[in-house]
Formats: sequence, structure tokens, C-alpha cells
Amino acid sequence: MSEIEIRDDRAAGRLEAVAGGEVVGRIEYFVLEAPGRALVPVHTIVEPAHEGKGIAGSLARELYAVAGREGTVVAPLCPYVVKWAERHPDEAPAADPGLLRAAKEWVVAHPGRF
Repeated sequence: MSEIEIRDDRAAGRLEAVAGGEVVGRIEYFVLEAPGRALVPVHTIVEPAHEGKGIAGSLARELYAVAGREGTVVAPLCPYVVKWAERHPDEAPAADPGLLRAAKEWVVAHPGRF
């Protein structure tokens, strides 16, 4: 497999894994602004032909790295990212329960977004 590049398309709310010019995986997320700023991953998707190659884990790791560089946190709603964070507590600090509640409320209030 060719080298994976991960790019953040903030405007579209996607962290994308690109191989050979093709998007082979992505995390769909939004930026929560209140009660505090957080990146909120909602879905992780890897194209079937690329499953089992560590792409989802690389995306999750990069999402936490982006948050760290921005001085913000990740409030994961995506089940994959939640599990990944549980397995990598040194890279994925736990989110405040209030941020998680606010993130869930945001998703309910924006039903067509995800």
C-alpha cells in the first residue's frame, strides 16, 4: 500500500486519510464551541478495500494530535474513537462529561449534519 497522508478539511468537518490520491478513510467531526471548545468525532469510515491496515487508528491518533496542537480537547461520540481512546489513554485524555453532553445535544439539534 502507498504512503498514507492525513489531511484536515476543517471546512467540511473531515479528517481524511489519502493514499494514491484517493480518500481511503475519514473521521467526520465538528467543532463544539460551548460550553468549551472541543473537536467532536461522530463517525469513522474506512473504505472496505483498506480495512485492517491501521487507517482508522492513524486517523484517531491524528485527531488527538490536532486537538493537542490547537490547545483543545476531543469529545468523542464515534464508537471507534471512544474505544481507541480507552486503549490509548496516554495519547487521548478523557473528555469532560459536560462537553460530551453538550456534544450529544448539538448532534440532536442538527439532525441533518451526520
